[in-house]
Amino acid sequence: MNLYSTPESPVPGAPVVAAITTKDGVVLRIARWSAGSASRGTIAILPGRAEFIERYFETVGELLERRFDVVVMDWRGQGLSERQLRDHRKGHVDDFDLYQADLTALAESVLEPFCPKPWFALGHSMGGAILIAQARAGLSPFSRIVVTTPMIALAHLRFRRLTAFCVECLDILGFGGAYVPGVRRKPVFLQSFSQTALTSDEARHRRTADIVRAAPDLALGAPTIGWTNAAFRLMRQFEDADYARRTLTPILVMAAGADRLVDTSAIETFASRLKAGHCITLPYARHEILMERDAFRAQFWAAFDAFIPGVDDRLAQSVAAAMNAPGRKRRAHWPWQRFSSKDFERPAPP
Repeated sequence: MNLYSTPESPVPGAPVVAAITTKDGVVLRIARWSAGSASRGTIAILPGRAEFIERYFETVGELLERRFDVVVMDWRGQGLSERQLRDHRKGHVDDFDLYQADLTALAESVLEPFCPKPWFALGHSMGGAILIAQARAGLSPFSRIVVTTPMIALAHLRFRRLTAFCVECLDILGFGGAYVPGVRRKPVFLQSFSQTALTSDEARHRRTADIVRAAPDLALGAPTIGWTNAAFRLMRQFEDADYARRTLTPILVMAAGADRLVDTSAIETFASRLKAGHCITLPYARHEILMERDAFRAQFWAAFDAFIPGVDDRLAQSVAAAMNAPGRKRRAHWPWQRFSSKDFERPAPP
């Protein structure tokens, strides 16, 4: 296995690229970067649906500058990990619990033998939801977790329960491997910039499209009915107030004010129930905060540096400047001036 590079997105550093196998026999692609003897821990990046390692080269470089080892994994069914159906463009999995096997393989085959502690996780969208589910089960190996626009609930979905019921019926009737009706089958990242709901940064949007054109095997189209049914089952669990209250791993939740894919208000409600968590909403940012314009990304990194221990204290001081940027809309639940390490201590089990 290898990594694909383009002129606008070169491979950072000197990664180790490897294949690992889950207990149920699925082969996954991972890439690992070392910060050397000065490492302050390890960040595991867990992408969203249809994403792949190459999308995070910029983020990897920024984490290496912060002296973290970095690991990025392609989930089963996407990137260059083993696909689940003969049609490789279909985004499919039968049950989101299978992704937990991917996390277990990552911990046992990569983190434990090769990566210095403490371990932290950075998950986007679907990856964030999977990390939260692992933490809720008390199985997370990570000291702290940062999630960007986690898939707590879908945005702008009318008749949500009716839609979920219809998808479940289709899955039961044997249509689990079929594309979801009415969803574009074109590779996700080849949409024109004017059509995308992912980012307002045209250069970063174009960069991803160039990677997909250079390496079509990375591309993924629409989800299947089976994947969608599995996603609805997980999101239904997030609606239970006790689900968040019994999730004990410290979590920083970053939401996007202009998100058109996941429901920002549902994310904020969920995060407000966390015993060891905080939510920050970035007004006007779209779904992919790490692929957004520099102004949004600066706010993300300020929050990240304040939350993840081991970073130079001078970086954490940039939080106030980022949060007080001209024209920035304030929200009462942005308690940055009150943050301290005690705010994120793991509480005693209930």
